[in-house]
Amino acid sequence: MNMDYKPPYKVTDKIVNYISLITEVVTKLTINNEELSNPMLRRENQIKTIHSSLAIENNSLSLDQVTDIINGKRVLGPQADVTEVKNAFKTYEMLLYFDPFSIDDLLKAHSILMKDLVKDNGQFRKGGVGVFAGKRLIHMAPQAKFVPDLMIDLFRWTFENSDIHPLIRSCVFHYEFEFIHPFTDGNGRIGRLWQTILLSRWKKVFRWLPVETLVKDRQLEYYDVLGVCDNEAESTKFIEYMLSNIYNSLQEVNQTEQVIEQVTEQVEKLMNVITATPKSANELMELVGIKHKLTFRDNYIKPAIELGLVLMTVPDKPRSSKQKYYKK
Repeated sequence: MNMDYKPPYKVTDKIVNYISLITEVVTKLTINNEELSNPMLRRENQIKTIHSSLAIENNSLSLDQVTDIINGKRVLGPQADVTEVKNAFKTYEMLLYFDPFSIDDLLKAHSILMKDLVKDNGQFRKGGVGVFAGKRLIHMAPQAKFVPDLMIDLFRWTFENSDIHPLIRSCVFHYEFEFIHPFTDGNGRIGRLWQTILLSRWKKVFRWLPVETLVKDRQLEYYDVLGVCDNEAESTKFIEYMLSNIYNSLQEVNQTEQVIEQVTEQVEKLMNVITATPKSANELMELVGIKHKLTFRDNYIKPAIELGLVLMTVPDKPRSSKQKYYKK
């Protein structure tokens, strides 16, 4: 153990600005309720989080397939990918019960997340590992014999430095965790999960924030930033990168919350059955249990399109006989 352990980073103007912007959006979201008010949106965000976090690690299942698995439906796909989804859902369901400052809880989370996927789930690695972007090695992790002490140092620093802003502290933890790479596999998933848990202790809204979706969309940048920080021997760029993702995710959630407030009971019913897979009006009418086409058009599909919740496959010809609809 190193009692003088202090992760190197600088607080730049960009970091200060992001903290201010994020705090402003979080305040708007939590002014009346500390959690996202709409249960449908919370669940949708959780599923997006699980899908994106696994997709970053090359899970092949689509968002619709992940949704079906979580809803208890059978899905055709690689068994390992299906197992990853089931394990991730169990792990995220326990998010509230993990202590972000407990190494034992970290090991427990890894044990659940990687069950039937690796032989040493819930245990620190015994051999060498590297971080790869495709086939490109971007980081060689410290030797396995140093991992237990490095993790103790990181958890102690995270716990003792409560005066450091949670946004900065969680980003530093995330980067240092990935640098140590304490497990044989599952380090990316656990690192992102643990940052979420740390932030949830600050503001509950982070339980439902799908930051991983934007990380997935900027995946190459994620690995590039890790590499840059490795070369610079400090996590400043990674903090800036993650704060930009957090801010953009909050902005999207804030805008969606405003739209959800305008959603009627009929539109909500439609949004519960429509997916990213295009379906015809007749198929959707059957799913929502309605037979009158005019009622469906005026009370369900039209307002959903106007709110930007549903898209058309043939937008230039709304009345096309080949028209289908899908979730944005």
